[in-house]
This record gives sequence, C-alpha cells and structure tokens, in this order.
Amino acid sequence: MGFFIVQVLTGLSSAAAVFLVASGLSIIFGVTRVVNFAHGSFYMLGAFFAYTFTSHLTSVVGFWVAMLLSAIAVGLIGVVVEILILRRVYQAPELFQLVATFGVILVIQDLALLVWGAEDLLGPLAPGLDSTVNIFGTLLPEYDLALIALSLIVLVALWFLFNRTRWGCLVRAATEDREMVGALGVNQTWLFTGTFFLGSLLAGLGGAAQLPKGGASLLMDFEILAAIFVVVVVGGMGSILGAYLAAVLIFEFNAFGILILPESTLVLMFLLMAIVLILRPWGLLGKPEAPGQLGQVGPPELPYQSASRPLRIIGILFVCFLFSLPAFADDFTLVLAIEMLIMSLFAASLHFAMGPGGMVSFGHAAFFGGGAYAAALLVSHANAPMEVAMLFAPLMSGVLALIVGWFCVRLSGVYLAMLTMAFAQVAWSIVFQWDAATGGDDGILGIWPSAWASDRMAYYYLTLIASVGGILILRHVLFTPFGYAMRAVRDSAVRSESIGIRVSRQKWLAFAFSGFMAGIAGGLFVFSKGSVFPDEMAIPRSFDALIMVLLGGVKTLWGPVTGASVFTWLHDEISRFEYWRLLLGTLIIAIVLAFPQGIAGFFGNWWHRLRNKGI
Repeated sequence: MGFFIVQVLTGLSSAAAVFLVASGLSIIFGVTRVVNFAHGSFYMLGAFFAYTFTSHLTSVVGFWVAMLLSAIAVGLIGVVVEILILRRVYQAPELFQLVATFGVILVIQDLALLVWGAEDLLGPLAPGLDSTVNIFGTLLPEYDLALIALSLIVLVALWFLFNRTRWGCLVRAATEDREMVGALGVNQTWLFTGTFFLGSLLAGLGGAAQLPKGGASLLMDFEILAAIFVVVVVGGMGSILGAYLAAVLIFEFNAFGILILPESTLVLMFLLMAIVLILRPWGLLGKPEAPGQLGQVGPPELPYQSASRPLRIIGILFVCFLFSLPAFADDFTLVLAIEMLIMSLFAASLHFAMGPGGMVSFGHAAFFGGGAYAAALLVSHANAPMEVAMLFAPLMSGVLALIVGWFCVRLSGVYLAMLTMAFAQVAWSIVFQWDAATGGDDGILGIWPSAWASDRMAYYYLTLIASVGGILILRHVLFTPFGYAMRAVRDSAVRSESIGIRVSRQKWLAFAFSGFMAGIAGGLFVFSKGSVFPDEMAIPRSFDALIMVLLGGVKTLWGPVTGASVFTWLHDEISRFEYWRLLLGTLIIAIVLAFPQGIAGFFGNWWHRLRNKGI
C-alpha cells in the first residue's frame, strides 16, 4: 500500500514542478499568441538564480525568499525580452515570433555558460524539508510534499488573480478576443508586457523550486521544453486548470507506466497527448481555435504566382552558378554546398505543408530521418545498392506520412503541430531503442554511395540534380489543380467543401506528399554523411527545419531555400567560436527584427513594389 501511495505522490510532485512552468507558457500563449520556445530558458535561469541567492540566504525563510527573488529576476528578464524583441514583431505572422524566441534560447545558453560555467551545479536541500516521510514503510522526500503544496497554492492564486481582479478579467478577455479588448480602449502593449512578466515569473519559480531536487545545468531548457508544451496542449491552450489536470494525468500515467514498460519512458507522455488530441482535438479544457489563421502562420500577403521573366533569368543564372561551382571550389565548400542543398529540399518540403497547405508541423524530422533510416537499413541489412535505397527512402517516408497524416490533418494550428511532434517522438524512440535493427544511439555506420558517386564532385552533382529537381517539382505542384485545391482548402475549408473539394482528403494527400519529398532529402543526407543517428528524427531537427522556413519567409516559394542556405551557412561559420550560440542567436534576432516577413519575403515584396512602380 505504501509503495502505491508514494508512487502517486511522486507523480504529483513531478506534475507540480512542470505545472509551475507550463502555467506560465499557457498564460503567455493565451494572451499574446506567442509560441515561446524560450520558456525553457527562463526555467533554467530560475534554477541558476536560485543557486546564487540560496548560497547567501541559508535560513528557512531565506530559502523561500531566494525562490521568490529568483522568480522575480526571471520575470524582469522576460519583460526585457518582450519589450526589446517580441514587441517589435507582434504584427508579423504568429509563428514567425518563434524564430525570435529560438534566437533568445541561443543567447541565454551562452550567457548562462559565461556567468555560471559549464559544470552542473548542485543546489542545497530546502532547510526544514531535507528529511523523508515514512508512508507505510516506504520513504518519500518531504520536499516532494512541499512542491505539491506549492503548486496548489499557485493554482489557487492564479484562479483568484484571473477571476477576482480587474487585470485578470482583462487578461481573460484578451484570451477570448484581443482585438475587441483593444477596441474598448485597453492598452494592449502593457497588458502583453504584464502577461509576459507573470508567465516568465512562473517559469523562473518552477526552475528555482526544482533546484533542491536536480540542481542547475545548461541542459535544463531543452529537457523540459517538450514536457511543458505537451502539458499545455493536452490541457488546452490558455487554460490554467487544464494545464494542472494535464500535468497530473501525464505524470501519474508516467509514474505507473514505467513500472509495467520501463522502455516506454521516452514516449509515454507523447502517446497520451496523441490519444487526447485524437479524441478531443483542442485539449481537455481548451476551446476550438478560431478559423482564418492558416495554422498560425498568418494570412497571405501576396498570392503564389508564376515567376516573372527577370526572376526566371536570375534563377537560371543561379543554377548555372551551382553547376559550375566544382570548377573553382575546394572539397570543404562542396561538402557545405551539399548540406545546404539537402537542407533546402528538406525545408521546402515542410514549406509545402505550412505555407500553401496551412498545416504547421513540429515533427517533420520524422519523415526526413525516416527516409535516411529506410535507406540505411536497406543497405546494411539487405546489402542493397545506393540507387535502390534512394528510391526506397521517399516511399517509406511517404507511407509514414500517410499514417501520421490520417490522424493529424483533422486538427489545426498548434494542436496539429503538437500532434505531429508526438508521432515524431514515437518514431524517434523506436529507432533509439531498437538496437538490433537501428543500432540504437550508436546509429548505422558505413552507408556510402555507389562507386560512380563516391567522388565528392559526382555526389555533389547528384545532390544538386535531386535537390533542385525536388524543389521545382514542389513548385510545379502548386500550379496544378491539386495545388489550387490545396490552397483553396487553406483559405476557406467551408467554401472548398461547398464546391465539392474533399477537404480532409486534400489535406491528407498534401501532408503525405510533403513527407515523401522530405524522404528524398533524408536519402541524400545519409549517403552524404555515410551514417545516420537518431538525432536526425529528434525534435531539434524538426525545429531546425521550422526555423529555416520562417527565417526565409513562409509566404514565398523561395523562402525555405533562402532560410536553409542562410541558417546552414551561419551555423557552419559561427560554430567555430567559443560562444557561437550567443553570436548565432544575436544574428537570428537581428534578422527577425530587420526582416519580419522573412528574408526572401522582404525582398519579394520589394521586387513587387518595384514592378508596380514600373521600374
């Protein structure tokens, strides 16, 4: 009996720690609609600040004062980020702000490294709560009970704040209809700032409260990021009570699930999220998203149209330059060019679903990595030649996308994006743990091209033809009846249904085709590297593709190519420096502020303005 009670309380303790952070993310998204990837960084900063403050405040009262000071310090940092960065891009497409918060993650990572060092820091035990409680013969740390109590106090305080104060009523009103709140004369600017302060404060409090249990480390931000997004989405975006219920459900499920299937620890929460979203697409206590936001990427500013004659000439000249590159480039430049071409095709495949299709994916790496693993498995286990493996890669990715898409395309916006991430995480866990077939964490090695393509120049031309050809195919499909129908569904599902377009099937096939093209990029990638590892199917790889698309511009056909090329080149050039994340993050933020519609989107609009003026 004692064991089961302790398991329940352990699950509640884990849920309490994550709820503190997830509640802040839910509040921020509910009002500002910002998908704040930097929320995990605020959680990490809370732990580091708590380490510093608790080293000077060692009494019982001092410990909790240090917790509060840490939360306030992180809240103020959140205000600085909101004022200096996010406030300048609120008018940009909603998911474009994600790029800015990604830059913030990189900056905070290196600043924390600079201030606190690279070593993990062990925090002090909470004074007065450093012992255990005996529950029917099973021991439970006293601090776990304190965390449970703290989460309940925060939950009640947030309920009081949002239901019994004028500011809370304004926040709830903004969550429902922020345009109407602005029309009634409410200063949305400072309402957003106050909301960001509160959300960041809660993230800092969660990190500070976690210090006595796990210490502070530079990996904390990414370790908790997926968990808090899962909790917020399962509970329903913007619902505090929903976030609490989701946290309890997920971590109780995890606490007992690992006793039955220890190997399932990596995917239990994602499986639960997938089940919840399939049965209730807007979460436990959430509400359906308002239509018209095109999967949170904003309305199109310019229609997709055939390139003008000058642009076609520029494109042909650029392709001619790529074909002549081996004549004057060294091997290192060719290696970088191969990676840029592959990433361009990968990003273009995601853009096909995001831009024209209106379906945002946080799990597109499942199809990229799926293609890479399909080719590698065929070579390593069936001794197949490269040519057969490359044909097999997109076919398997397309089949996987058909299966995943059947569940996902019924959703929209962030809920669709998170469900794709759940399926991608399940696929990643399979290749990570299936040692006999995939090699597990060691990956699959020795996957080299055929003899005719083993030369660097030959493989470059193979990659160039396949990548440019794939991008042109994606572009061509947009101007076929299938592409026009896909865009019609994106712009108005109701009108499309009324004229005979089967909306669900159209989205499903578009999603599958996007995954098929990502598989081509994955097949090229594995033979260019000679190996493949589970990282190619992990969440960070999906985020890389998302950043590439948004950095280049989601509303233009050449945005993903531009974004992938710039991002890959910057990463290669800057990663040679000690604090490369700080420099890369600063550059990404600067690009976001200078080109709020993406790099290619900015120059595309500039080109159209010149044409309209007759220049």
